[in-house]
Amino acid sequence: MENHLPSPPNPNNAQCPTEENDDDIDEQEDEDDEEDEDYIDSDSPTPRIPQSPIARLREQKFKLETLSRRLSSELVPIRVHDVIIRGNTTTKDWVIEAELKGIEDVTTVQELIRASEIALTRLQSLGVFDSTKVSLEPGPLELPNTANVVVNIVEAVNKISGEFGVYTKPSTSSWTAEGTLKYKNPLGYGDLWDASLAYGVNQAAEVSVGLYVPRLKATSTPIAARLSMLSQDWQEFSSYKEQLLGMSLGLISTKHHDLAYTLGWRTLTDPLQMSSRSVRRQLGHGLLSSLKYTFKIDRRNSPIRPTKGHAFVSTTHLGGLTPDHRSLRFLRQEFDVRYAIPFGFYNTALNLGISAGAVFPWGHDFRNKPSPLPERFCLGGDFSPICTLGGPMTLWGFKTRGLGPAELRRQSRDVFNDDNNDSSKWDFVGGDLAVTAFADLSFDLPIRWLREHGVHGHVFAGAGNTAKLTQNEYKHFSPQRFLESFRTSVGCGIVIPTSLFRLEANYYYILRQNEHDRGKTGFRFSFSAPS
Repeated sequence: MENHLPSPPNPNNAQCPTEENDDDIDEQEDEDDEEDEDYIDSDSPTPRIPQSPIARLREQKFKLETLSRRLSSELVPIRVHDVIIRGNTTTKDWVIEAELKGIEDVTTVQELIRASEIALTRLQSLGVFDSTKVSLEPGPLELPNTANVVVNIVEAVNKISGEFGVYTKPSTSSWTAEGTLKYKNPLGYGDLWDASLAYGVNQAAEVSVGLYVPRLKATSTPIAARLSMLSQDWQEFSSYKEQLLGMSLGLISTKHHDLAYTLGWRTLTDPLQMSSRSVRRQLGHGLLSSLKYTFKIDRRNSPIRPTKGHAFVSTTHLGGLTPDHRSLRFLRQEFDVRYAIPFGFYNTALNLGISAGAVFPWGHDFRNKPSPLPERFCLGGDFSPICTLGGPMTLWGFKTRGLGPAELRRQSRDVFNDDNNDSSKWDFVGGDLAVTAFADLSFDLPIRWLREHGVHGHVFAGAGNTAKLTQNEYKHFSPQRFLESFRTSVGCGIVIPTSLFRLEANYYYILRQNEHDRGKTGFRFSFSAPS
């Protein structure tokens, strides 16, 4: 057997390859190109090996840092091609789209990030979703610099929830404990149905049911409606009980503006038949048909312990919007201004506040008519003016309805007592004009554990007064006498803030009070919650 050695390649064949050889050469060149690309893409000529988890994290970190540097140094252009909503089975698409308003108008990545954060906050504030997420997907290939915004919604699995809180209510001049049961989004409009029960000091009780819809399809204004029954016992202070059965409808509700209409049937009674003449004249039934407008700006850093910022509230309440002769006709105006000044050491801050309000009847012969008894200003109460933003309501060291115009109650024939200085024999009927002012200096305590839990000390001073202006009493009003008769108090104490309320342990010292006022020097606890 002969061994045939391979002959050397023909130079002519190398210069003029056949079609079959040409295909092989092309495949070889493609493989060489892929190897070249791998060599260019890699940091070393060695083949790429699978990355470890730590290496992948470092690579992702590098990409994020690169993106962050680019976003901080230049505006990255982008356009939103489409907004895709996923996960909503009950909630209408237009309810969610309304909260995403403005996200399609962005032109840069920076604007898109800010708009997405605002949209997430709005969606969470509806209170009907367990979670909401916003992510970006690339837009169509034929449309460069575009992205699709994907909104992933997880609707609440448990549609029934409950809440409990302690609140300060200006309408009752006291604090109340309130429990609420909510039913979320049964109609798919982001609607919240609730039933609540509130109970507070002075046997104040309120039962109500309400409905809140963030917006209808044609409007951007939320709709809030509530049916309620309020019962308030003022026999200890003013010899009457108040009951109000009615409904309220929110007409406008924005960040700074609120307009509501109230229609109710109010009843004042005197079960003990001991009330003074002014109270007896207003006993019976009355129709409440009123509009209440509130303008509010609150730029303080905290409603419980503000250390910087300012706040302003103006409230206008107009009653008597029906032609019925039993309609309560009045105009009530209130102002409240707050300012917190930080000192820069030990978290020390000085809070200053001044409040003023006036109420007048209107209609035929209004100069000779009294203002409605429940709409008058009654100062006092065991809660801090720091938390009660909304008008003149409280004054340190004085009990609820503990100062202002007072009238002698009707005495029983079986009991004779000539001690007219006894405050229990007087009805505090409230004033048509009220002014209060306070100064509160708060500071951290030197114990670390107390500072970490927000417990702090404060010293304070307050002053206030009320006066009657209706039934021609304005003719005898003197600003000088009004200022000279201001009630004043000072004190100090420790404040314990909680998630529900502000607990204060204070020592009060009454500097000035009138003969029948209910102010007392001494140590007391007080509970307050943001109004």
